[in-house]
Amino acid sequence: MQQRILVIGSSNTDMVVKANKLPAPGETVIGGVFLMNPGGKGANQAVAAARLGADVTFVAKVGNDIFGKQAIQGFRQDKIRTEFVFADPKNPSGVALIGVDERGENSIMVAPGANGHLRPHEVIQALEAVPEARLLLLQLEIPLETVIATIEQGANQGLNIILNPAPAQPLPDEIYAHLFAITPNETETKLLTGMTVEAHDLDSLREAAAWFLAKGLKNVIITLGAKGAFLYNSDGGQLIAAPPVTATDTTAAGDVFNGALVVALSENKSLTEAVTFACKAASISVTRMGAQASVPTRKEVDSLSLMTPITPH
Repeated sequence: MQQRILVIGSSNTDMVVKANKLPAPGETVIGGVFLMNPGGKGANQAVAAARLGADVTFVAKVGNDIFGKQAIQGFRQDKIRTEFVFADPKNPSGVALIGVDERGENSIMVAPGANGHLRPHEVIQALEAVPEARLLLLQLEIPLETVIATIEQGANQGLNIILNPAPAQPLPDEIYAHLFAITPNETETKLLTGMTVEAHDLDSLREAAAWFLAKGLKNVIITLGAKGAFLYNSDGGQLIAAPPVTATDTTAAGDVFNGALVVALSENKSLTEAVTFACKAASISVTRMGAQASVPTRKEVDSLSLMTPITPH
């Protein structure tokens, strides 16, 4: 029996330029290709979960402008429930300016706009209106006070809460015990724990993951890009590999990972199975340009072997 998923977070319009290299400070790089795509960590994760088969309600705030209206239209096309995507009459929709180099690495600047005005009472209203939901996924592109209020309300309702702590910022210790899982990457792990982790150093991964468990967390999933992810809980730790891949654009890989993770959990898969599924989905996404445009279909993920090389198409 699939569980209903709540995704709470940001919605942006991504303006992407792909060029041979990312500019250094004061440098202009000529010859890029321009793309404009729907994005934002919350929206990307909601779209990923919906396209992979989940029943998703998205809670966000957009501007009362063309970008916001296009975003809502896109969510509805993906069969995402949008009754709690609020339109802000005073602030514009969020925008991200993204540079992508020939290796697929990216550099991003975000103007949050309406995302910065999603208030705790609006999110609590949404949570109380969807009592049948069992899974809650959120990130840190909305105000921290709203994130904290969301986690507290979600815990009161007995939700399994997954926090993707991105973009990284310090978090209050008291929220950790309310989380079912946290999904930082290597950079976010260092900011939160003060510890440097590396995919080839399992001891560093265990030490950092144990820091989270000491705060009261149940499950830690440290994402490692092309190396996969490290899953750690009271049963121990394991490194879960990702399929070999030729990356074109890594912009939304973490978002696809998180959206896929909650889909698998909503289908009552084990954590190992869920992380494996998420690694496959993220690996496919980096072979394509764009954020939401890169999300794979369920059929693509289900048919992929961990040993299957993936090349851009």
